[in-house]
Amino acid sequence: MLAIRQKVEKVASANVPVLIQGPSGAGKEVIARMIHRRSRWADGPFVKVNCPAIPGALLESELFGYEKGSFTGATEFKPGRVELANGGTLFLDEIAEIDLGLQAKLLQLLQDNRFWRIGGSEDIHVEVRVICATCRQLEEEIVTGRFREDLFYRINVVKIQIPPLRDRLEDLPMLITHFLESYSSRYKIVVRPLSPPVMRLLQKHHWPGNVRELANLIERYVILGSEESVANELREASSGRGHSAKFSADGTIALKSMTRRTVQELERKIILGTLVRYRWNRKLAAKELQISYRTLLYKIRQAGLPSRRPSNREGDPAAVLLPPAD
Repeated sequence: MLAIRQKVEKVASANVPVLIQGPSGAGKEVIARMIHRRSRWADGPFVKVNCPAIPGALLESELFGYEKGSFTGATEFKPGRVELANGGTLFLDEIAEIDLGLQAKLLQLLQDNRFWRIGGSEDIHVEVRVICATCRQLEEEIVTGRFREDLFYRINVVKIQIPPLRDRLEDLPMLITHFLESYSSRYKIVVRPLSPPVMRLLQKHHWPGNVRELANLIERYVILGSEESVANELREASSGRGHSAKFSADGTIALKSMTRRTVQELERKIILGTLVRYRWNRKLAAKELQISYRTLLYKIRQAGLPSRRPSNREGDPAAVLLPPAD
């Protein structure tokens, strides 16, 4: 990671495209924002485009904008993300998800800093730094015909490869300290550092979700204040009872059980987030979730969440600074 940081320092001031590759959750956007902050365009906008989140038919208009009357529903002119990023940085997250037709238009932008809006008749010139990120191997996408080779060489002027968290476990203590401070500040909760036994469990974990998984785990610890819940979660994952896909003896995936666990985990996160947002006021949380108060109480028990917002850490005089709920 120190080598990556040095590369970031060197490339930040140069107006060349940067390709950031690495697994999901490893911190590609963090690196992209670091490049932007250290560049001569730091005072300009940082515009992110989450390519997989926007359907292919809409991505072109989202990127390049459109003129009034260019298609049904285009009742007014709309600038695209490229135009909004003028004088700053355009971050294309998961660029491998862009279809081939749109890749050609993006190639023109990178070649001569020009594009045209949908329905437009004139080229528009912009000065924009382009940073792309992907969790895929683009060389393989080229072989299968899903990614243009000429676009790959255009965006791959400088490549930064982010390793998965399991390959840089020496970063764990610093990352944990950072997330503890960040979430303690956000939720106005003071918690004790994790104990050595839990730290050893963290070091042994495989981290399939990388830094994002670690951030979520520390966030839960700060909110719930329970080391035991963290330890149990890590033990379940190491014993094969976690959320990874289950295979039967003949190699088939137990889809029904995997889907049920995924839905339960998602529901738990939504309920926990809503409780935190309403400071554990369960009546307001139930209203927000559009379920009955009794149903919420049942789901809280089922998810193993505390029925009331923790007000003190056991054995620790530091208390939650928020006013009482309910």
